[in-house]
Amino acid sequence: MLESILHAAGYRVGCYTSPHLLVYNERVRIGKKTVSDAELCASFEKIEKVRGDIALTYFEFGTLAAVQCFIAHKVDVLILEVGLGGRLDAVNVFENDCAVVTGVDIDHTDYLGDTREKIAFEKAGIFRAGKVAICADEDVPQTLAEHAANIGAKLWRIGREFSFAENRVPSPPVDNVGEANKNQTRTILVSQTHTVDNAHINHHGEQKQWNFHGPGGVRNSLPYPALRGAFQLHNASAALAALDAMKDRLPVSMEAVRRGLVEVVLSGRFQVLPGSPQIILDVAHNPQAARSLAKNLANLPSGYKTFAVFAMLKDKDRQVVVRALKDQIDVWLVAGIDSPRGAKAAEMAEVLAAEEITEAVLAFPSIENAFQHACNQASENDRILVFGSFYTVAEVMRVRGLRVS
Repeated sequence: MLESILHAAGYRVGCYTSPHLLVYNERVRIGKKTVSDAELCASFEKIEKVRGDIALTYFEFGTLAAVQCFIAHKVDVLILEVGLGGRLDAVNVFENDCAVVTGVDIDHTDYLGDTREKIAFEKAGIFRAGKVAICADEDVPQTLAEHAANIGAKLWRIGREFSFAENRVPSPPVDNVGEANKNQTRTILVSQTHTVDNAHINHHGEQKQWNFHGPGGVRNSLPYPALRGAFQLHNASAALAALDAMKDRLPVSMEAVRRGLVEVVLSGRFQVLPGSPQIILDVAHNPQAARSLAKNLANLPSGYKTFAVFAMLKDKDRQVVVRALKDQIDVWLVAGIDSPRGAKAAEMAEVLAAEEITEAVLAFPSIENAFQHACNQASENDRILVFGSFYTVAEVMRVRGLRVS
């Protein structure tokens, strides 16, 4: 959302995200477009020439190459998504002007710890003294707040320093703009836990809107983000809070905010494909994402079967993910992931059995086989959910000949 809004405001935006779905280039975007193979290779060659005997991991090498691309293009603002945790992540080597933690939940426990408090401390490692640190989790862990206070970061919390409210009665817009200073590149670090549709229309057929209240003032009558899911207003609020923190150096008009919200695209996150039966792609692979996915499914019209093409990595909390979604799924089509970290179909079936799901469970040798079976069995009024991993969604995207938007 930050990328989309700042691009609409006329800034040259570099955006680094991970992982990718289909091709590596998806990780590095300039002006909302992926960089070319030639540009990436040139950046990798520059890093290789100067690293000497310094060993670099896959992610470290990629992070440096991405930033080298941004330097070459002289971008106005960098948006860098944290790969894992924050404190020890490669992205954290760069100083930032604003840091955002969208949420804190249990994931990557081998590296970050097995409690929200431990994980929150790792995420808070991207905060900087004297700079704004944003948290969009309504239940702010104590370790995160304490770390912000200890280093002198300016912590802005959702529900306190900034908030949002739905609004079905349009209000006069309030604009917060100033003079731009494009002589410097600004950096925003984001730590994430990963076309307006009918969900944004109320029962009167009117477009729903929402209002944002932040340190920079009020922004009224905003359109809903073009990304599905009720939690997206939390994410949008975090983005607008970040813009408030940067407004003196990166002013953004109301027109740019509105345009950025309605034009934002993110493949594989509750992505609904056109046609019948309805096909939903979601990379949800941890408890927080699974709970959000369950809520989104519950808000859709019901009465027909939901077929789930389901495959996950074995180092994820598969049982909690299943527990969050079992009431929303009628038929489970489990498959293995062809990766050293991938769980086999039989292992996935065991997880379902542990949750007392034994009927309507079919195992397949591949994700493609499971998806084809779903397409053959689902009626035009049923829905097919593909979820559990980037690998799972990517395989179905390849089968369908889809591209990343």
